Parts: sequence; C-alpha cells; structure tokens
Amino acid sequence: MLEIGKPAPEFEARAYFPDEKKIKSVKLSDYKGKWVILTFHPADFTFVCATDLEAFAHYHDKFKKEGAEILAISVDSVFSHKVWVETSPRAKKVKYPLIEDIKREISIKYGFLNEETGLTKRGTVIINPDGVVEYISVFNDRLGKDVNHIYNALLALKYLYKNQPKPEGFEIIPAGWKEGEETLKVNLPDDIGRF
Repeated sequence: MLEIGKPAPEFEARAYFPDEKKIKSVKLSDYKGKWVILTFHPADFTFVCATDLEAFAHYHDKFKKEGAEILAISVDSVFSHKVWVETSPRAKKVKYPLIEDIKREISIKYGFLNEETGLTKRGTVIINPDGVVEYISVFNDRLGKDVNHIYNALLALKYLYKNQPKPEGFEIIPAGWKEGEETLKVNLPDDIGRF
C-alpha cells in the first residue's frame, strides 16, 4: 500500500512524449533527484480528464521551474494517448509524458485501480528527489483536480524538505500557506497547546 514517507514503487512503461511526438520507455528512477508529480486519470477521451491534463499543461512551466516533472498515467495505450493529444483541444496543450498502463500494473502498485470499472482512479502523488512519497490524493472521478493547490503543496513540501527538523525544533506549514509566508516554528515541549 502506498504510504507517505515510504519509497514510491518503481515502474517501467512506455510513454508518449507530445512535444517530441515520440514513444519512449520511461522508469520512475529516470527522475531520481527531481520532484515528480504523478497525475492519474481514469481514461483518455473523457470529459473531466481532459480538463485535468489542460490544467497541468497551464502549470507545466511553473512545475519545471521548481525542478518537478509531471507524468500522466492511465490504463490507455500510448497510441490512445497520441491520438487524444492530436485531436482534443484540451489535450493538445500537453507537453509532459503520458504513460500507458494497459496491464494496470502501475495503478495496482499505487493503489489507484478502481476494481469496479477497471480504470485508474483520479488522483495525484508527489514524490521527492529521494524517491519518497510526500503527498497522495484521490478524487471522485467526476471531480477535476485543483492544480493550483497541488502546485502550492509542492512549494510547501520543497520548503519542508529543505528545512528538516533539528534537535531544537522544527517548522510546520499552516493551512492556506503560500510561498514566502511565515511557517510555524515549534519547540517541544514548550509549544504544546500554543497554536
């Protein structure tokens, strides 16, 4: 089962790279040393999924600037991904790789396989540069993702990753935090009940 603070399951699969118009094999370990955003969607040629991909496309450069790579994953083949990108007005905006999971191996490893439909659950995983899971979210299939929230979560996780706990205390990120705002500095046991 996928858990925060545990290594992300390795995978190897074919992916369609829209900006290169190529199909290539990718492994999660190819991205070691970078932040990785895995965005799972149920299937190509569906309504909400196209809006998810478009939303990530709008943030693609921002994620890249933060040293993060986006990988989209569904149970579709790379050929389906290719045709979807070529024909959908929303999917045409995508520059990041679309990974095939027709055997459902990645979806099963990550706990994102919907047993009833056989499709991938809609969700997001953020993996740190050490290959450790930092964020997991699963959505109702009819609910599109808030990519702005995911981007802000990445910024907060990067901050926490850089500012590891020390013997004298640690920092935490309050709800609604934005980059540049104050964090909460905690010194135990003095600060118990202070917040």
